[in-house]
Amino acid sequence: MNLQLLTDLPFDIKNIFNISSPSEFEKYAIQLFHFQYENNSVYRSYCQLSKRDIEVKKLQDIPFLPISFFKNQKVITGKGEPKVEFHSSGTTGTEKSKHFILDLTIYELSFIKAFEHFYGHIEDFIILGLLPSYMENQHSSLIYMVDYLITHSKDQDSGLFMNDFDKLCQIIEARKHEKKIILFGVSYALLDLAEKYKVDLSHCIVMETGGMKGRRKEITKAEMHEKLCSALNTSTIHSEYGMTELLSQAYSSGHGIFKTPAWMKVLIREQTDPFSFSEGKSGGVNVIDLANVFSCSFIETQDLGRQNGDTFEILGRFDTSDIRGCNLLIQ
Repeated sequence: MNLQLLTDLPFDIKNIFNISSPSEFEKYAIQLFHFQYENNSVYRSYCQLSKRDIEVKKLQDIPFLPISFFKNQKVITGKGEPKVEFHSSGTTGTEKSKHFILDLTIYELSFIKAFEHFYGHIEDFIILGLLPSYMENQHSSLIYMVDYLITHSKDQDSGLFMNDFDKLCQIIEARKHEKKIILFGVSYALLDLAEKYKVDLSHCIVMETGGMKGRRKEITKAEMHEKLCSALNTSTIHSEYGMTELLSQAYSSGHGIFKTPAWMKVLIREQTDPFSFSEGKSGGVNVIDLANVFSCSFIETQDLGRQNGDTFEILGRFDTSDIRGCNLLIQ
């Protein structure tokens, strides 16, 4: 970890991964807001121009940066030089978001701890990736994460697969009684697998990570999960909610109900008032990602969702937004 980058932080970045209460989360979020306001010129300008340059005393006071800024602005907190760029997959003719990463170890800490919190130790799994469209994107944050998990699973059969369904099915069949298997798959590739091969995934965790990418007609997530469950002989489809502009992921173990790790939180904003929030009603999804310390931790997405206590659902997209490649199907 680049200690020089951490010098001005109001807290040790590793502490955010040990948050144990809502009040502790709020404390770190407010401290991080002030740090990013002072050290992120894009975020500060947005706060000032939107007249949200106000005293922040609670989470709901924090201004959220519209996610579209990542398409045309260099959103960086501090003076460090980016070590890598993550680009959104996008669709043909759409402008891609760029996330400039100053310290990859923070991203690695975030996705390792989130995965192990929800699923257990990486070494306990065979990690398989059926992510052809993401593999075509040399700057994919999802591929970076899955490839890291594959390497650290330390299993010879873990790997990424472009379109080699035969080899994928052979591994799943041969190892089904030996070790737990998790299959990360983009939606259209999972449907291709389900339609072309008779493979029993009842012993696997099937993790859907993205939409149709223009390869198939959009269908509802519920319909897609129903098709996959029936064809792949599995009782439920898991999902990952992440995006290029974030360094943390939420996970669903079924029925589209997501939970966040302790350092990530979702707030639902009113559709007619982006500065007001509500629970139990549908609205725009705002995400607080404390791991996004050298970017912007407070993102106003173009997703529609509904929050219920410590869980949330994704309902679709705002009509005027681009279709996101990462885990969104129009409802």
